[in-house]
Amino acid sequence: MVLHALLAASLALTSLPASASTAVDCARVKCLALTFDDGPGPGTSALLDTLRKEGAKATFFLVGKRVEERPKVAKKALAQGHAIGNHTYSHASLPSRLDNEILDELKVTQELIGKATGQRPRMYRPPYGHTDDRVLGLAHQTDLAEVLWTGTTLDWSLRDAKKIEAAVLRLAKPNGVILLHDTVPATVKAMPKVLKELKKRGYTLVTVPTMLRGKGPTSGVSYFK
Repeated sequence: MVLHALLAASLALTSLPASASTAVDCARVKCLALTFDDGPGPGTSALLDTLRKEGAKATFFLVGKRVEERPKVAKKALAQGHAIGNHTYSHASLPSRLDNEILDELKVTQELIGKATGQRPRMYRPPYGHTDDRVLGLAHQTDLAEVLWTGTTLDWSLRDAKKIEAAVLRLAKPNGVILLHDTVPATVKAMPKVLKELKKRGYTLVTVPTMLRGKGPTSGVSYFK
């Protein structure tokens, strides 16, 4: 699909609501946000089933070209009450790109997610965590907040369910935001044990907007630096 051709197609869509988990008060309970980048992938639907079974909510930062491949999975994630964010169209390192290229990466993905789910995201995550003031300013033009993380599992390099489980448990802390990838099969495999153990430790698993307690995400603001 040609990026500019897609941008030319205007969709009358509303912005993604902050969260379906607004009943959770993270000022009173021990909250943790698991976030999954790079999907939807082959294992994302199974991961969604696991999350539903355990009563857990998560945040998915979707790559536009993969939303094109699996629009029904993106729709399923939103329908189950998870939060959805923009992770660019091609997983590009944004600071090295020209302004119009960055805007294309973000705007096209907004359109694709909107077309697949009926709602556009209010937040994005820069691939590799590569960002700067210029990128954040351009995201603001696209009405997007920037969401980073407090800890990364490096699951893409571990590729072992037990090691990924250990990494998540090591990084878990109240109001933490943990970076994972639903495109890593070992991550999907690790999640049933991870979720059960986190619940035993008293965590409530929520979306990023829920953890922000109604104070975001706000366009042009970067969270969890």
